[in-house]
Amino acid sequence: MKSIAVIGGGITGVTTAYALAKRGFDVTLFEQNRYAAMETSFANGGQLSASNAEVWTHWSTILKGLKWMLKSDAPLLVNPKPSWHKVSWFLEFMANIPHYERNTTETAKLAIAARQHFFAWADAEGLDFNSEKRGILHIYRDKQGFDHAGRVSQLLAAGGLPRQPVTPDEIRAIEPTLAGQYYGGYYTESDSTGDIHKYTVGLAAAAERLGATIRYGQQVRRLRSDGQVAWVTAQDDATVATHCFDGLVVCAGVASRDLAAQLGDRVNIYPVKGYSITVNLLDEQSQQAAPWVSLLDDETKLVTSRLGKDRFRVAGTAEFNGVNKDIRADRIKPLIDWVNQCFPGVNTRQVVPWAGLRPMMPDMMPRVGRGKKSNVYYNTGHGHLGWTLSAGTADWVASLVSCASTPAVHAVAA
Repeated sequence: MKSIAVIGGGITGVTTAYALAKRGFDVTLFEQNRYAAMETSFANGGQLSASNAEVWTHWSTILKGLKWMLKSDAPLLVNPKPSWHKVSWFLEFMANIPHYERNTTETAKLAIAARQHFFAWADAEGLDFNSEKRGILHIYRDKQGFDHAGRVSQLLAAGGLPRQPVTPDEIRAIEPTLAGQYYGGYYTESDSTGDIHKYTVGLAAAAERLGATIRYGQQVRRLRSDGQVAWVTAQDDATVATHCFDGLVVCAGVASRDLAAQLGDRVNIYPVKGYSITVNLLDEQSQQAAPWVSLLDDETKLVTSRLGKDRFRVAGTAEFNGVNKDIRADRIKPLIDWVNQCFPGVNTRQVVPWAGLRPMMPDMMPRVGRGKKSNVYYNTGHGHLGWTLSAGTADWVASLVSCASTPAVHAVAA
């Protein structure tokens, strides 16, 4: 297997193309937009957060979803309009609740392993992506939330991730700009933040330097495979063309489900919308009042990252509303209000809103590996941890492709 098509130019597609190109494959990446990282990888929360490895397959998630169903500004919002896809996804989600502990620990292991590749690639290619290695601070407003975090910490520790409990005084020492009263927190010094869009664009250019071809503005219409040859039919503004490859890797985010069905595979991804705001720090006072340490507020399910001197990102919420990218004012307002409450010295006069669709599997684990056809692979379904896990799963799937491409060696008796 020499020529490989990669479908999708977000963080998982680009890291996959890069990992394959480093192994000497002839890589062609297909991306429907004019540039890399223009959809879910455009403006996420920025956290490289092994400490956020807790999967959502917990009964508390179901209860919160039911409680908040009619509250438009709720952190978790489910559109009550039924669809077979949504119903089947939630049934599988609930079936995976017994695996909550195991999957949380496994996700932490994968996140830790991903760091090695992520930063090694950034260093090797000289990527500038507003990286901040100041840790992530989880904050809790009541004992119930703090105690639950303690139980999660045990699962993370089983996966190899230490994080330490901190008192309200220690919270203020770690991030002095944070206003408000808190019961306690957990601090993960080894976590970090950065700009996903800048990293992805930079790594795409690096993949091209290694010989990869990136076909921007190509809408993939059809995928086929007979196990030996893979065909990609793509359309640009003027023409439709079919290209042949030895194999392909689907990294197409929320589009992966439909593309997988064309190949005879079931990849039950549901699009879960998340929102973010980027606060432009226009004056010296705002720059001084915004935090440098990344935060996760457990009650509001919001995360933050500082992207250089003059940008502050706040992101979060989960909306189950199908393939819908509308930016709703009633979903953006709680993010702005949170900044005003927690960082009153930050001027929110200039705020850029955004929404993206997280590709989530019902077990909250990424779909990485081979499809039914021997030359078809998947690296998709990373949910809210695509930024955190991408380099690890890219190296993983590239290793699988490499092993499939290596001729078997048979020992001969002397």
